[in-house]
Amino acid sequence: MILVENPQNKVWMDLLKRPTASVADIETTVTEIFKDIQQQGDAAVLKYTDIFDGVKLSKLLVSPEEIQNAKMKVGTELKEAILLAKRNITRFHQAQQTEKIEIETETGVLCWQEKRAIQKIGLYIPGGTAPLFSTVLMLAVPAKIAGCEEIVLCSPPNKSGQIADEILFAADLCGVTKIYKVGGIQAIAAMTFGTETIQPVYKIFGPGNQFVTVAKQLATKFGVAIDMPAGPSELLVVADESAVPKYVAADLLSQAEHGSDSQVVLVSTSTTLINDVMKEISIQMAQLPRKSITEKAMTNSKAIIFSSNQDALNFINAYAPEHFIICTENDTFFVDGIQNAGSVFIGNYTPESAGDYASGTNHTLPTNGFSKSYSGVNLDSFTKAITFQKITKTGIKNIGNAIEIMAEAEGLQAHKNAVSIRLKDLQS
Repeated sequence: MILVENPQNKVWMDLLKRPTASVADIETTVTEIFKDIQQQGDAAVLKYTDIFDGVKLSKLLVSPEEIQNAKMKVGTELKEAILLAKRNITRFHQAQQTEKIEIETETGVLCWQEKRAIQKIGLYIPGGTAPLFSTVLMLAVPAKIAGCEEIVLCSPPNKSGQIADEILFAADLCGVTKIYKVGGIQAIAAMTFGTETIQPVYKIFGPGNQFVTVAKQLATKFGVAIDMPAGPSELLVVADESAVPKYVAADLLSQAEHGSDSQVVLVSTSTTLINDVMKEISIQMAQLPRKSITEKAMTNSKAIIFSSNQDALNFINAYAPEHFIICTENDTFFVDGIQNAGSVFIGNYTPESAGDYASGTNHTLPTNGFSKSYSGVNLDSFTKAITFQKITKTGIKNIGNAIEIMAEAEGLQAHKNAVSIRLKDLQS
């Protein structure tokens, strides 16, 4: 990790940068693939699956037989763990359900708001070096609770042309049946435009690499909504001498192993703590199966010493981490002061991995500083709030004159007439 001591505000911009390519570097490739899939459909999807995933497929849809075979291959212990995680994720997201909000704003003017599920959604589940079956639970569970009618799931196939058994098991457990062997840019494009096989959707969910992130952003230009810009994973830990160094090191490495473009940051007012954590990182990283990936990510990572908690908090809010761990003697200071974070983990016994898998919170979160303006995925992500109003004769009399005055002031005569005609009838 790069060690930085008491950085001045003028250098913060460099410290806040993520190790990702710019949109401009990627957008040309994404645009070309989108255009090809829009015009050629399945043929283009199969072509890019061959190019990027190294496998020639004859069909994209996962068959019921493949799902049944996959379920048989998943071990009992893992199945039980997935069931526990699903139970907690269900509990947390069910608790987010809200009732209809109804109010009479004036006598005779009734207004209310109701949630409606987004009818057609697409779930992108990363595969590659680490098939994220946990993401299936994080997206499909709230989608089902919300009442989404059509769920399309796309995940890249391996060299054998298969999706990971664990992903198929989790998808089947959540009641997802439209599962396609397609990943990367081509998956996002297919869900945007639709193909002969894959249905177009109204909103796309799920994390991915830099190419998937840019592809999701491009999808919005074609009328498809996305959950958020969610790219390479990141974690910021604030810790002092009350923290356990080996725990902090383990948490930092847990995010660094996601990919070489991941970033982890350690913030502290204690030089001793940072030195102890760095020693632990060296010890633990040497034993990791994904050591080469983790080492690359750690070269993008930083340990920053601040002279005060307030300076540390100001930097953390400017960084706006996806995941934020607080391990300090005065946790309350940071809990109360954090404004920009995707998900917060508090205390020595709350690893970020808990949120990734089984505590119940959602792990699909905004990265790259987008937690300044985006929430992580939650139940509301799968719904729309529709407003309703019903006005009686008394109600239109009570607010009609105000509407007429305002419409006339804006120069919109037809708006005024829509009220005036009614008021005239009521006077006759």
